[in-house]
Amino acid sequence: MSQNTNPLKQYFRQPAIYVRLPSNGDFWEEGALNLPVNKELPVLPMTAIDEITYRTPDSLFNGSAVTRVIESCVPGINDAWVAPASDIPTLLVSIRIASYGHDMEMGSTCPECETTGEYTIDLRAVLDGIALGDYATPLKHGDLEITFQPMNYRQQNDVNQQQFDQQRTIINVQTSDQLTDEEKIAQLNQALERITELTVGALKYSVASIKTPSVLVTDVNHIGEFLQNCDRKLFTEIRNRIVDLRERSEFKPIHVTCDNCKHEYDQILNLDQTSFFAPAS
Repeated sequence: MSQNTNPLKQYFRQPAIYVRLPSNGDFWEEGALNLPVNKELPVLPMTAIDEITYRTPDSLFNGSAVTRVIESCVPGINDAWVAPASDIPTLLVSIRIASYGHDMEMGSTCPECETTGEYTIDLRAVLDGIALGDYATPLKHGDLEITFQPMNYRQQNDVNQQQFDQQRTIINVQTSDQLTDEEKIAQLNQALERITELTVGALKYSVASIKTPSVLVTDVNHIGEFLQNCDRKLFTEIRNRIVDLRERSEFKPIHVTCDNCKHEYDQILNLDQTSFFAPAS
């Protein structure tokens, strides 16, 4: 008779680290996150299937690789698609640490002498540098009070894919030998206009509400229409606040000293999808 419980279960992967989300569990949809009382999520190392998933080009492009690996390695997350985008870097860095350790090699080219070197960075310090912007303070403009929220991962991924498609269209038009100059200009203008529309449209997901003296507006379509029709000054204020909030939850630059000429500079840390989840050499 077969056993109902696998006798090897005690040898299954165990949490390697525990992490606090920058959002502290706020901005998540109900049921998408099971946050412990101490608000520290256990993070498991990746399985072999997770590694394969994360290296599948199609899954990386459409975002499903990211959500599958997060849900596999962070059992407290039931739906990573609705995770605030500000939590995604912390989750991915934590999974990387749990799987391969806190040291990661990073290549960097010195802007002074153009020498390329390899540097070891401590991902624990990277985690410590990630913080959530001040979403509690509204933007007040006249009798309007505007509150903000992070985009979720699905919204961010959809916008990124649409912008990528338009950028690819621009490249195809520029390199086409089957279009006249007039046709190229027309199609390029259409693509650039579409990118602008997407950029403006993406801002609506970061606005939680707009309060007037008589009504509180939370409908995303109404907010999107407002952003398209408000005056330039107010739009610029809203856009700048959103950009500032997003930047606060991004990776901070790594300070590097060139081994060759000793020049000190800041290197932007990019979460390269193709190499980030690779074991340290």
